Amino acid sequence: MATQSLDRLLTRLEESRFDFGVGGSAQVLLALRALEKARFKGAPSLIRFHETLLFLRAFPQGPAVVRKAESLLNSFWKRVAALRASGEDLSEWDTFEFAGVAGTTMEDTLGYDVARWLVGQMPDKVEIAWDNCEPGRTTVTTWPRFMPLLEDDAFVEADTPWQKWMETARGKKSRSAEWLIRQFENLSLPDSEKAELYDSLRLPLRWDLDNALVSRTRNWNTVRSGKATARPEIFYHDGPLISRSEVSLAKELAKKPPALIKLSRRDGERVMDAIREVMLVRYRELYGTTLGDPASVVRADVGRGVSIYFWNLPPERRLPLRSYVAGFSFKNGVPINYIEAIGLCEWMEVGFNTFYTFRGGEAGWVYAQVLRGLCHLMGTTCVSVYPYQLGHDNEEAIESGAFWFYRKLGFRPGRPELLRLVQSEEKKIAANPKYRTSARTLRRLAASHVFYDLPASEIGAWDRFSTRNIGLRVNARMARDFGGDARVMRAESARKIAKMLGMNTASWTALDKANLENFSVALMTVRDLSSWTRAEKDALVQIIRAKGANDEMKFLHLTQQHQRFRDAIRKMGS
Repeated sequence: MATQSLDRLLTRLEESRFDFGVGGSAQVLLALRALEKARFKGAPSLIRFHETLLFLRAFPQGPAVVRKAESLLNSFWKRVAALRASGEDLSEWDTFEFAGVAGTTMEDTLGYDVARWLVGQMPDKVEIAWDNCEPGRTTVTTWPRFMPLLEDDAFVEADTPWQKWMETARGKKSRSAEWLIRQFENLSLPDSEKAELYDSLRLPLRWDLDNALVSRTRNWNTVRSGKATARPEIFYHDGPLISRSEVSLAKELAKKPPALIKLSRRDGERVMDAIREVMLVRYRELYGTTLGDPASVVRADVGRGVSIYFWNLPPERRLPLRSYVAGFSFKNGVPINYIEAIGLCEWMEVGFNTFYTFRGGEAGWVYAQVLRGLCHLMGTTCVSVYPYQLGHDNEEAIESGAFWFYRKLGFRPGRPELLRLVQSEEKKIAANPKYRTSARTLRRLAASHVFYDLPASEIGAWDRFSTRNIGLRVNARMARDFGGDARVMRAESARKIAKMLGMNTASWTALDKANLENFSVALMTVRDLSSWTRAEKDALVQIIRAKGANDEMKFLHLTQQHQRFRDAIRKMGS
């Protein structure tokens, strides 16, 4: 098929994917059948075909479209293999937007927890990318733990053959990556310290996706409770998609909150596996998607084929002061975004990232449903979006005009001068519909947080707040009063705060005591703490102990009920 003819067919398919009127399904199927027979001679056209197939699987016009899209996706690896065999360059697939396609190979420097999970999922597919491996000082000091007499070579020789040492030590029963991960697992260290040690190696891993279900191409099963492959009822679109301009965040948040269904731990494990697959093949790794607590997973079915999952961190891996919720959404079983929300008291900072393929698919409406679920789960009344999401040090967000996505939903800049700037831009747009905000102005607007205030919120209360300010204040005190010694400061602060609050910590767990230290170094800056009432002090003790409870939302909700703590923590961070 001529390149021009192929391009016309792809353009017709891309246009018809948004045709949800009478005959729309027939037009899509006609284009799919023609492209099924096409021979693709380059990666760009095959990428276009792949992304359109995934969109159709998530936003189908009818059952026949789903069946045809799945059939083509299930065999897509053959097209990639044919392209590779012809000598075509496949590097365009090795990007954030397009990585993870069946038939391709991936390479990344993964953290310990993800690397351990990956070799467990694909033990025969993962190898150390020796050609891109540059052993440093941490390799010299770490690997002798696993290989006797390596010191005699690594400590004094400049040409240590690292690959030969490892391949000799592992034998023929396992691959290098699997063998090395197993050695780390056997260390007598907490998982957090194993991760710290492994991550210092900066070890590149490489794995072949072949036609695996974890590939982005075939990763459209669901993880609803019950069987991992259970299939929900598909939502077929028979009308236009909901545009962002049709979404009123105020109206959506005023609705009854979505029901949050608590999953069993077994089903929670399936969700954790699913999100690791989703992030792995997109070269993304977040703290909350890597270390989510399977016992905390909840699901909200919000309609239109969308299910949203949320979870917390396990007690031993939580943040010192704030609560962390992560999540992701499925559209008809297809993962379409991931979510990160970090909160304290009634304030929440949220990140919402729709995958490139689905940015034309009701992102505004889905975002509103995510906020409905998060505000209900976390008790939030003040929603904040951090600057990176708006375009700070993020050119992709500048190019897409991400700031206006949030502004049109009702978010406001927290800095007065930026609010004046955005109001000036809005007047220009109203006067001239063709006017477009310049990239330079968008970068200025992305310099600070934007906020959405729910009806019960104290408007402006959190505009200048950042936990970074608390941390810097604590570290300045450490430098001034303790000679920069964190160990001494933590112990002394915990002793004084425990005495001030009337605590008896003799029966506390190590985790409880660590949480006490984290809060103590911050609370030492609260000058009137000793004058708090007995009830206020007792409630503060409950907050500190709740940080290590099974459900971290208990901690967050307690912070919302303690007015004096709320005022103190907000003052510390502003």
